[in-house]
Amino acid sequence: MRSSRRAFLGAAATLVVAGCSSDVLGLRRSVRVAVSWSGQELRAFHKVLDGLGGLEYPVEVVPLGDDISTAFGARSTRRPDIVMLPQPGLVPRHLHDLEPIPDDLADLGRARLWKEQLVHDGTTYGVPFKTAHKSAVWYRPSVFQQVGVQPPRLWADWLDLNRTLTQAGVTPLSLAAGDGWVLTDFLENVLLGIAPAVYAGLAMAADPRPSRQPQFAAALRLLGTMWSAPDALAGGVKRSLVQQFPDAVVEVFGHRRAAMVLASDFAEPVVRSFAADPDDIGVFTFPPLEPGAAAPVVVGGDVMVLPKPTTEDARDLVRRLAAPTAADPWIKEGGFLVDGRVSGYSPELTRLAEQLTRRGEQLQFDLSDLLGRLGDINGLWRVLTDFLTRIGGRGAAAVTEAVDAAMSELREVEG
Repeated sequence: MRSSRRAFLGAAATLVVAGCSSDVLGLRRSVRVAVSWSGQELRAFHKVLDGLGGLEYPVEVVPLGDDISTAFGARSTRRPDIVMLPQPGLVPRHLHDLEPIPDDLADLGRARLWKEQLVHDGTTYGVPFKTAHKSAVWYRPSVFQQVGVQPPRLWADWLDLNRTLTQAGVTPLSLAAGDGWVLTDFLENVLLGIAPAVYAGLAMAADPRPSRQPQFAAALRLLGTMWSAPDALAGGVKRSLVQQFPDAVVEVFGHRRAAMVLASDFAEPVVRSFAADPDDIGVFTFPPLEPGAAAPVVVGGDVMVLPKPTTEDARDLVRRLAAPTAADPWIKEGGFLVDGRVSGYSPELTRLAEQLTRRGEQLQFDLSDLLGRLGDINGLWRVLTDFLTRIGGRGAAAVTEAVDAAMSELREVEG
């Protein structure tokens, strides 16, 4: 799951060490773990490490934030031994940099959704550590009750809900457009809802060309209908464009300037930290786009990989972190889902976990993670940011022209 940690990295820019200090004469070499986490997530990971008990080697945690891909850079004595990779789609492009996962853990990387990213020519190169449900919408039930509305059952219901809230003087949405992955999450859910075959085709394509898919433009039009509605976004487009993920959550539950926010399961600690009323927390999942259609469920996550050359200590730590109960300290903190596990969570996360495991659900992996450069900050992130700028608050009349401009930008990126 590619989430920005820029807001917190200033305080965590230096290396954080678990167990012992780094390489010191007479001690075993540290196992260096590169992570993208900061703030609460980083503290929770340290609790996971502490829960592993006494280790025969020191562990050094290196927070790299959004620059996690640099962990595959030049080799040195300071390189990481384990990378907690929030973009599993990078695994196929870095096979030459990675060691195979130990045979006794290989099956963990062969689970549904993960297999296509982590298994190549019969060899497993990654183990899931943290799963992300990217189709969750957090809201305040008290606002819905006051206005007399229910969570939407269909996309059209959601548009009606937003209009009802606006007419009642309530801003419907808080949008963290400062983090481009939030915009791609929104689009991915709409595209998966209206054209699952197109979504899957783009995810598997060696040379994906979303600009050639009419359904991609159709998804943009639907999304534009929501984002362009007057007074739909807290603070309007201007605030949304500079607002990062935690701030958008606080807008709903702290400042109470919006009713809901699209935010993955890992938003839970922020929600609970800032909610004025701990009982006024609700979550619904992205609704189907049409009657009778399956609801879209977009999945992301962090996987453990072993850069070359690896060590026995690094393999040992991966084994320990992959144990069924290893993540319990983080689960207790909130905002953590384990692939295939449905117990031990809060009621809100239990619902999300159950949806991820139910048969018949329309699950697909995070598309932007699989599109390579097309899905990153200079690709789809930028296209959607420009799209929002063109339509925000301007009504449906602005959408058609903005869609055409977005598709033209996509063609340039693909070019």
